[in-house]
Amino acid sequence: MDSTPPPRARLFVETPLIVGGVVTIEDKQAHYLTGVLRVSEGDTVALFNGHDGEWYTRVQAVAKRSVTLQLLACTRPHRLPPDHWLLFAPIKSGRIDLVVEKATELGVRGFGAVKTARTVVSRVNEDRLRAHAIEAAEQTGRVEVPELFPYRPLEAWLDRWPTERRLILCDETGQGAPPNVALPPHQGAPAALLIGPEGGFAPAELERLRALPYVVPMTLGPRVLRADTAAMAALTCLQLYLGDWEDKPAFRGSTSA
Repeated sequence: MDSTPPPRARLFVETPLIVGGVVTIEDKQAHYLTGVLRVSEGDTVALFNGHDGEWYTRVQAVAKRSVTLQLLACTRPHRLPPDHWLLFAPIKSGRIDLVVEKATELGVRGFGAVKTARTVVSRVNEDRLRAHAIEAAEQTGRVEVPELFPYRPLEAWLDRWPTERRLILCDETGQGAPPNVALPPHQGAPAALLIGPEGGFAPAELERLRALPYVVPMTLGPRVLRADTAAMAALTCLQLYLGDWEDKPAFRGSTSA
């Protein structure tokens, strides 16, 4: 593979990836390859599907509405990031898209929206959120896409919560512990961050959350942060103390759809 040129693009596909296989790219992705990048026969493209690792492919044929790729070799094995989730009360569309994009970049394994007493947004476009997560995974070199959990009320989350997973409550009242105390004690411990709505959690919600043995309130400093800012700040702390920033990517600067 040393003589193989750098890939022109990096794309997520649903197709199984195996040695000698052929993948046909269509629709939006094909337009990106042909109309934007103007790939031609012999160019290389990186593919991943979330469970077979990352593969280099060579453009075998270019048609008006499709591109045929020949699988060359797996260049990176499948690897899951640390077992961290992000749960957040949904906010208006432009900012929720940003939260999902940055959460994917910061390595969460799963994310989901939580309806709280003060949540204003009544509907979450989960297809759009998944599309943003896929695009962010393509751009950042991830070999998988974070899982998207269904939008459900806080009570439903707590009723079925896996108690071995520490739930880190981002407490806007300032009563929580600092990140170096609130976060799990070792890197392998599963954890989830919980970010409240713009108006904060209702007093009854905070009371219930603080009473649960697996919930640890965490402060994010002396200022009241917007929900999207709080998510990024909390995820940065989680990545700093318990993440995989020390790992080096296979390559940088790849392009994607």
